[in-house]
Amino acid sequence: MADYTMHVLVCGGTGCKASQSELIKLNFQNRLSELGLSDEVQVVMTGCFGFCEKGPIVKILPDNTFYVHVTPEDVTELVEEHIVKGRKVERLLYVDPETQASVHDAKGMEFYKKQVRIALRNCGFINPENIDEYIARDGYAALGSCLLEKTPEETIRIIKDSGLRGRGGGGFPTGLKWEITRKSVSDQKYVVCNADEGDPGAFMDRSILEGDPHSVIEAMAICGYCIGADKGLVYIRAEYPLAVERLKIAIKQAREYGLLGEDIMGSGFNFDIEIRYGAGAFVCGEETALIHSMEGLRGEPTVKPPFPAESGYKGKPTNVNNVETFANIPPIINKGAGWFAAIGTEKSKGTKVFALAGKINNVGLIEVPMGTTLREVIYDIGGGIKDGREFKAVQTGGPSGGCLTKDFLDTPIDYDNLLAAGSMMGSGGMIVMDETDCMVSIAKFYLEFTLDESCGKCAPCRIGNKRLHEILERITEGNGTKEDLDRLRMLSTVIKDASLCGLGQTSPNPVLSTLDHFYDEYLAHVDSKTCPSGQCKALLKYTILEDKCTGCTLCFRNCPVGAISGEKRSPHYIDQSLCIKCGVCYEKCKFDAIIIG
Repeated sequence: MADYTMHVLVCGGTGCKASQSELIKLNFQNRLSELGLSDEVQVVMTGCFGFCEKGPIVKILPDNTFYVHVTPEDVTELVEEHIVKGRKVERLLYVDPETQASVHDAKGMEFYKKQVRIALRNCGFINPENIDEYIARDGYAALGSCLLEKTPEETIRIIKDSGLRGRGGGGFPTGLKWEITRKSVSDQKYVVCNADEGDPGAFMDRSILEGDPHSVIEAMAICGYCIGADKGLVYIRAEYPLAVERLKIAIKQAREYGLLGEDIMGSGFNFDIEIRYGAGAFVCGEETALIHSMEGLRGEPTVKPPFPAESGYKGKPTNVNNVETFANIPPIINKGAGWFAAIGTEKSKGTKVFALAGKINNVGLIEVPMGTTLREVIYDIGGGIKDGREFKAVQTGGPSGGCLTKDFLDTPIDYDNLLAAGSMMGSGGMIVMDETDCMVSIAKFYLEFTLDESCGKCAPCRIGNKRLHEILERITEGNGTKEDLDRLRMLSTVIKDASLCGLGQTSPNPVLSTLDHFYDEYLAHVDSKTCPSGQCKALLKYTILEDKCTGCTLCFRNCPVGAISGEKRSPHYIDQSLCIKCGVCYEKCKFDAIIIG
């Protein structure tokens, strides 16, 4: 094996691959080969670095140089300047937005300073398609420790003492779930990994599977040992081809190394994993709907109890955890319950991975200790709001969560605090909004999503959300009344109380949270028939100011429906009955003579 003096890490996450990172890797390999440096410099395709806003990303070790927005054409310069001559390519370095100084060491980047990577510990550091690299970073040591040194009960006790709670949204204590499943008596049990990540803007689980699939395989095997299961199933969306491909490679490698299959590590424990594909139904993120889908049935939830831990897949005791939950298991076993419990808050231990998106400068995947405030995430890690605009709200928990205002920016992020604020942790989607966003439209957007994704099994969700959506449509089209606002709140409460599963029980959250925090925007829509943010087209009114209009006819000539009239060099006029609110006149006017009212 070559003794490399330098390593070039190329991001191989979905986003960077879509921006030609595979060609970047190939160009590095070819140029290094031409220079006879292939035995000195290793080029590695890794998982996601997290800083998606700046991709494609190339990191060069050992000096930890972080290059951003790299193109295949930049490779020759990087090789000849950085690798051969030892001179960093300044134009490709990350530039700190405050100091405008180039950052020469990734450790100096604000994006990473407050992050603590546990679930993402290997993403961006190893080749996810090489089991040896995972093993070199303590991979499968936790499994060996459990099988050869600990009883199932001792292992479960470690997970319970760590305080790890499920990262899929519900936050149920992981160790307790394992204990309940272990105590269920059956001739067959199952371990299920829920990789059906469907929240808009969320890509936490997918990135872990793309960047570190062995951590999930190892954790599932540990879970199987603890609960007495010899069969594991990963339920993953077929629309995540890269994650599926790397998971398949990892399972094959684990089998070849004797880490899956029969008599693992000579312990007498048997365990193997299969992949099951989902068709992209959001409701199948709910564990009973997921199980039905795996059984070949319609993805619909059922009333609990019985819980899957008692009667799940094929009627057998089944433990269901999501990808991020499993990714935390190996380091907890290796470093101890006390180590993990020392991170986070009293009731929410450890870290949480968030997909940070929306009107924010640093879009990407982050992992922070529980208890980190929203302000730290949005301004310190996220780099603040794009284009210098004002922060308006942040939606946590995806379509099941709520919108939180600036009054909650200093709220420590954990399960209980977010619930108390009127939102929820969810799986970890976090979408930031600025003053140009209409909160009534935002509520309608999320409701449209849950309306489409409802399985339709129960009437409160199937019919109630449809009625909610109709009311919101009336309001955004200028036909709403003040009574509609009362109807929204009353109907939302009924849907939350009467729906069968978590989808219906949380679907009104965006409506209720925006009603609570942005009631004045709703009033503007129903009273004065205006949209303060200028997003609801039906409520927009374009008006030409006579004192500013020069009669240049530019608006007249560009109006697609002939709604503008007037003579040359005389003020023009917009016929509101003909105007389709397209905004072309506003964009074309060179004299600021058209206003939006």
